[in-house]
Amino acid sequence: MPPKSKVDLYAAIRRDARAGVSNRALQRKYGVGFRTVRAAMASVWPEPRKPLPPRKTRLDAFKPVIDQMLRADLDAPRKQRHTVKRIFDRLVDEHGAVEVTYPMVRAYVADRRPQIRIEAGRGPLNAFIPQTHVPGAETEVDFGDVTIRLAGEQVKVYLFAMRLSYSGKAVHRIFASCGQEAFFEGHVHALSVLGGVPTGKVRYDNLRAAVARVLGLSRARVENERWTAFRSHYGIESLYCRPRT
Repeated sequence: MPPKSKVDLYAAIRRDARAGVSNRALQRKYGVGFRTVRAAMASVWPEPRKPLPPRKTRLDAFKPVIDQMLRADLDAPRKQRHTVKRIFDRLVDEHGAVEVTYPMVRAYVADRRPQIRIEAGRGPLNAFIPQTHVPGAETEVDFGDVTIRLAGEQVKVYLFAMRLSYSGKAVHRIFASCGQEAFFEGHVHALSVLGGVPTGKVRYDNLRAAVARVLGLSRARVENERWTAFRSHYGIESLYCRPRT
């Protein structure tokens, strides 16, 4: 069968080349040129295709005019800002854009309006917050229901999971019940497998086995007394997720 993709093609060429097939024979076998064989031998991953230049549209000549309207909207009262309909009407009435359609204007304004706000320093930038974790410090715990197939039938069971934030190493255990005893047993098993208790905080959702009452939208909780005693015994420092986050 012929290769399904260019990556498969490269892999096939490299495999045959290792078996001693000549460059010319590879070209005949796979219907490619010398450059393709050479590229496959140089890298297992094909070079990405060069992006095509943007196609010209009937709107191109009027984009600076639209940008000017959108920039004027930055300082205009909310009710006096241009709608897409108003921009389209002005293009037709004031600039003779008779070949421009409303969908073309709508699509351009949807993309360009937030860009102009960012260029003017008034919009949110695409950013991310890097996370750093200390080895063996932070951990996440979850305990919820999953459905498995047991003896040919679908059965709902409960999965306990503890995951280290730094390494991603996780310990899982299935229980038939979601009771507090299973919650505790999951901790004992996970801590035994991991070889100790995390030195930092362990993040929890608002599980009934641990939380008796949620206090507002903060992280403060009234814990179940047995859970408080259990985590105190092991030296676990809990951190609860905020509601709806």
